[in-house]
Amino acid sequence: MFKVDLGGGAELRPLEPWQAEEFLAHMDRARPFVDPWIAWAGRSTTLATATETLQRYADLQARGEGRILGIWLDDVLVGGVMAFNHDAHADACEVGCWLEEAGTGRGLITRASARLIDWLFTERSIHRVEWRCRPDNVASSNVARRLGMTHEGTLRESFPWQGVRHDSEVWAVLAPEWSGGK
Repeated sequence: MFKVDLGGGAELRPLEPWQAEEFLAHMDRARPFVDPWIAWAGRSTTLATATETLQRYADLQARGEGRILGIWLDDVLVGGVMAFNHDAHADACEVGCWLEEAGTGRGLITRASARLIDWLFTERSIHRVEWRCRPDNVASSNVARRLGMTHEGTLRESFPWQGVRHDSEVWAVLAPEWSGGK
């Protein structure tokens, strides 16, 4: 199994359907902090739906169209990063993240996202990586800034959550601009 040391007792590892029980326990802890930002958080509420979420990413990975990785802190799943919306014609994809409260303030998302983006550019030959977040998700836009992404614009009312449409900021970095998130 591959794992990447993120420092401070944290590791980045594959997150797969056979880990659905651990993922569900994590989501039960994380949901109050991530549900407004991650569309599948509110749908991953039972073992079956948690398995479905992880299987969707396993299927994306099998087709070369995405990936999900978990962040473990002292062997406890506390968050993760994912790549999705891969457009092979444009050599572009979107990345995202989530983190429960126990993992905050350690730079885990920035380091994990930088590793994922670096892999997308170097191993997958992606040209453009996007990061989307609601304008009120300041923690997420701060990560995009730390990763050296450029705010390209705002999509008005593009993200529905609990019956309300929210704007989405679009951040991006291109392969020639990538400095490893430094």
